[in-house]
Amino acid sequence: MPEAVLERAAAEMLDWQGSGMGVMEMSHRGKEFGAILARAEADLRTLLAIPQHFHVLFMQGGGLGENAIVPLNLSRGKTVDFVVTGSWSQKSAKEAQRYCTAHVAASNADNGHTQLPDPAGWQLSDGASYVHLCSNETIHGVEFQQLPDLAALGSSAPLVIDFSSHVASRSVDWRRVGLAFGGAQKNIGPAGLTIVVVRDDLLGHALEICPSAFNYRTVADNQSMYNTPPTWGIYMAGLTFQWLLEQTEGELTGVAAMEARNVAKAKLLYDFIDGSAFYSNKVATACRSRMNVPFFLADDGRNEAFLAGAREAGLLQLKGHKSVGGMRASIYNAMPLAGVQALVGYMREFERLHA
Repeated sequence: MPEAVLERAAAEMLDWQGSGMGVMEMSHRGKEFGAILARAEADLRTLLAIPQHFHVLFMQGGGLGENAIVPLNLSRGKTVDFVVTGSWSQKSAKEAQRYCTAHVAASNADNGHTQLPDPAGWQLSDGASYVHLCSNETIHGVEFQQLPDLAALGSSAPLVIDFSSHVASRSVDWRRVGLAFGGAQKNIGPAGLTIVVVRDDLLGHALEICPSAFNYRTVADNQSMYNTPPTWGIYMAGLTFQWLLEQTEGELTGVAAMEARNVAKAKLLYDFIDGSAFYSNKVATACRSRMNVPFFLADDGRNEAFLAGAREAGLLQLKGHKSVGGMRASIYNAMPLAGVQALVGYMREFERLHA
């Protein structure tokens, strides 16, 4: 999270804007929290240029929860198409099978999730309730640089995207999206808050077994307060939205400024890896994630030494996911360019000593 956001939250911990109470002590029905919630939604709409015919829902459950909540609301018990590009979309398809027919329309498993399947070859179903994809796979480090145009592919189904790990790092083409969801804990705030942005015509189709608190229609009709919302998470997200709106890069502001920074950070790291014989990244250049950069040492017997040295240098959480091994640098919005420069500097020195 941005340091400025953490500092402001610390300053307001015991007394939010002279109210005499902290956010965690507030009634979610009170005017104070009502103002926090309204500001957070308005700022998110501005940041992501969300059209008015989309609802912004603040929910619980995380991305894994949405793997069930989305089909409970949108599948109508019919076929749903899944584009499987890594661990998270695999989990989504598996969970959806509980509530609908989950059809894998495309997969990149045969190349180890290192390239994205060409949309021209997707086997989309006639009459699918929706098409699901994870627009950034954190574990395997692949990212859709452009969302597919389903209409051009002959499908009238709405596109559902899990944008948990790169939300607010780049713009969203809402003309191609019916619903987007994401856990807040990667780019927005602490764990516990889930954001759902859903087009108006997709509300009101929940299965009978869908819990009331997870029915998008119910949540929307009650302005995300059908049940007690994650108040602290919403407050922290709201502070992050305010911080994002204030960011500039030249003439760029907000998400456009963040995207320019993220491009620069990712380029610095990938260029160094590509220029080294000691490190490697297996992901195809056209679909490399700007947020999550997996990389491998030529000699994996030096992995522990690399991680130990990184910890001594103040570079933390670089161990790759257990399912793929190696290393992984997550360079989310709040990570400054200086942090990536420090990582590259350490990697260069480690290579000099151990190559």
